[in-house]
Amino acid sequence: MTPMRIDFPYLMPDYDRHGNRRLYVRRHGRKVRLRAQPGTEAFAQAYAEALRVLDGQGGPAERPVLKGAPAGTLGWLAACYFASAEFRGLDPKSQATRRGIVEECLREPLRPGATDLMRDCPVAVLSPSHVKMLRDRKAGKPGESGKPGAANNRRKYLSSMFGWAVEQGLMRSNPAREIRRIKYASGGFHTWTVEEVRQYEQRHPIGTKARLALALLLFLGVRRQDVVLLGRQHVSNAWLRMVPRKTRYKRVDVSEKPILPVLADIIAQSPTGDLTFLVTEYGKPFSASGFGNWFRARCDEAGLPHCSAHGLRKAGATIAAENGATDRQLMALYDWTSEKQANVYTAAANRKRLAGDAAKLIAGDQTMNLNCPTAIAPPKISSGRSKR
Repeated sequence: MTPMRIDFPYLMPDYDRHGNRRLYVRRHGRKVRLRAQPGTEAFAQAYAEALRVLDGQGGPAERPVLKGAPAGTLGWLAACYFASAEFRGLDPKSQATRRGIVEECLREPLRPGATDLMRDCPVAVLSPSHVKMLRDRKAGKPGESGKPGAANNRRKYLSSMFGWAVEQGLMRSNPAREIRRIKYASGGFHTWTVEEVRQYEQRHPIGTKARLALALLLFLGVRRQDVVLLGRQHVSNAWLRMVPRKTRYKRVDVSEKPILPVLADIIAQSPTGDLTFLVTEYGKPFSASGFGNWFRARCDEAGLPHCSAHGLRKAGATIAAENGATDRQLMALYDWTSEKQANVYTAAANRKRLAGDAAKLIAGDQTMNLNCPTAIAPPKISSGRSKR
């Protein structure tokens, strides 16, 4: 059977943090994941069903209507929060993330199998047990593959909303504060090794847009939403000056980073745009998500499907810490506001350094025992013959 050709509108690829490729149909600001094998009849049927759902014609993926929640309910409180100055003061990406997680909680049933939703739960009866239930549903049952990080985000953003409500006199207390985070082991995005950077550089030599992207991320320590905005207008006297997008809604502190000679040389030899260093094949600036997908494809070309733009930022911080960078130096370069973030890298570098020093002490002790003569000479062993 000849595979079907994939040439559908609204189809977009995306990647999770482990580099796994997924396909979605995106339309009207929403998206539905397609799980069928691309190129099959099942895939075409799933695509048609996704379009039907996204066009508002029903279907299993259609979300319940959340508008018009009665006053005094959790849905009403969420609507008030989304309209507040505190929420609107967040950057657009944070708003979208927070709104999506809270609305997902509102769609949860009050009890397993119930038709009543959390959005209709009166605020007056909300308790820590409700927050724990919402957290645990996302985390999954013990022994199952749940999402502890997403579960903690539910608790985190509900707590932010409830904290705002307490300040506004809409709630007496914050029930989420009594619920703890779920502890779990996670390394987050993969941190590039020096060997992986060299492998990428070998595949994408100086003079290519892919190599320019790597250099900007590695030597400037910027996030992907910032790297797509950088251009020559931000550079003066070999220093780059910018206000990070992630923090511009909280403060307008200018971040200053040096343009190292190696980076200046790569920029000079690379194709760039007029207002941004990095541009699409149509000569337009990248969006943050578009750049992430484009860079993901360049990593795939280099045989590094597990690497990402954010992992490169982590690699730079790791290398700097292992070469002696302090917490304050890392905070300045990576635009962090607390020493806690920087300490992740300096503490790991210090542990590695101390472990190396300790291992040398062990080796030194063994060398001393082997080379130094003993204080008391060992007794002579008799041959068994007596002298006459």
